[in-house]
Parts: sequence; C-alpha cells; structure tokens
Amino acid sequence: MAKRFDQARPFITLGVVAIIWIAIPVAVKTFVRASFFELTAPVPVAESYLRDLQAYWSLRMHSNNDLIEAGRDLARVNASYSLSVQQNSALQAENARLEHILNIPPRPDFRYETARVVERDFSAWWQRITIRKGNDAGITVGSPVVWTEGVVGRVTEVHSYTSVVELISSPGVRIAGLIEGSPQPVSYQGGTNPTFSRPQGTVEFVPLQIIAEPSTPKRLVTSGLGGVFPPGLSLGQVIRVEPSTDGLFKTGEVELDSRLSELSEVTVLVPLKPEVLP
Repeated sequence: MAKRFDQARPFITLGVVAIIWIAIPVAVKTFVRASFFELTAPVPVAESYLRDLQAYWSLRMHSNNDLIEAGRDLARVNASYSLSVQQNSALQAENARLEHILNIPPRPDFRYETARVVERDFSAWWQRITIRKGNDAGITVGSPVVWTEGVVGRVTEVHSYTSVVELISSPGVRIAGLIEGSPQPVSYQGGTNPTFSRPQGTVEFVPLQIIAEPSTPKRLVTSGLGGVFPPGLSLGQVIRVEPSTDGLFKTGEVELDSRLSELSEVTVLVPLKPEVLP
C-alpha cells in the first residue's frame, strides 16, 4: 500500500496544485503571469541586442569595395523612395480634398514606432512574436503592426519594454477585408498552421461572383472597417473559393507571405487617440 501511495504521490501533488491554481482569483493569476513575463524578459532582449552587435561587427569586416557597392544600391533605393514619398504626399492631399467634399469622417491618425523582433513563438494554435518596445515607447494593446509588404498582426500584450504581437496567421485574429475587384467587405481569419508550413488563413462571406484559383489568385486587403487597420494594407492572396454551406456566399483559402515567420523588424501603428481602438 505504501509503495502504491509513493507511486501516486506526484499525481496527487499535481492535482492539488491544479485545484489551488483554479481557486486563485483571476486578478492574482494575471499579476503572477505579468510578473513572470517581466522577470524572464531581459534574457531574450539581451540575446536580441547581442545579435544586433554581432551583425554590426560582421558588417565592419566587409571590404571597401563591398561598402561602395552597397552605398550605390542604397542610393538607388533612396531615389525610388523619394519619388514614392512625393507621390504619396500628392495622393494624401487628394484624399483629404475628396473627404472634405464628400464630408467623410476623418480616419484615425497613427504615429510609427519601429521595433526589433526579439522572440518567435509558433505552434499549430497560435503564431506570436515579441518585439523590443512596450510601455516605454507608448505601445498600446490593439495597435496594428505592419511591414513593407502589408499587415503583420496586432499587439495583444504590452509590458515595460516588450510587447507581444499576434500574427495574422493566428486563428485568434479576425480582420475585415476587401477582395480585389469587389466593393463588398469580407471576413478574414487566421488558420491552424502546423509548424514550418506556409502560413494560411480563411476568408468568409465572399460574393458568389468572385472566382479565385491558384493560377489566378485575388489580392486581399484591409477594408478599414472597425477603425483598427488603415484601408488598403495587403493581407494575402485568395487562392481558392467554394460555395459555403448556406449557398449565399463563398468561403476561401488565403495564402500569406511566407516571410512572416522570418521578420526581424516591424512597425507598430500607435494611435494618436487610443480610444479609437476596441
């Protein structure tokens, strides 16, 4: 009997701990979780700084010819960006004029906060990254996160100097979007993505006239509805649609950019009026 009790002791202890944890108030659990995160945060942040330092010294090892060639490439890119900035300013002025004429309510304003990626946490049920900015930079929960190719995700947790971003490939993310060639809003949601697979999502309430195949995909962008994500940001490519069970709409498969899991730097759109976010 004593031997059986000794064998069952770990399970009994685990059960007692589970019961105690369930009985603890939610506020205490939240405090403990936040404290643990803040306690362990310096480790990945320090690793991130060390990687940046390593990259810096590796660049210092390049020859002068390599630096000259890189400088020429950078000059060409800067010239292209300069032209894009001028075109963007003209388009913004035109949009402001049309909004004034049509009496359209102004869209939420953001400031841009660039942050380095510290850590990646991917599983079949969630895809998250941790960035190297938090309350110290004024990051707020719900802020949209973008990169040069479109939407990355949204901020779900904010700590002292780090923040957790849930990627658009995560099942917990829903965004109102528009499919290329259709003015009717659709609903995008992240999918269940196995590790090391190409990130994908799903789209619902697709109009019946929309046709998309892998050979002729349709671009999916944000609609701006809800006031979280600005309109026109790329989400992915709709590669397949089929009638839903009710026959009124179609559902589809969205292929996301494979580089989402490899990002090293992102931009957080911090709202100038935080109350616009849910």
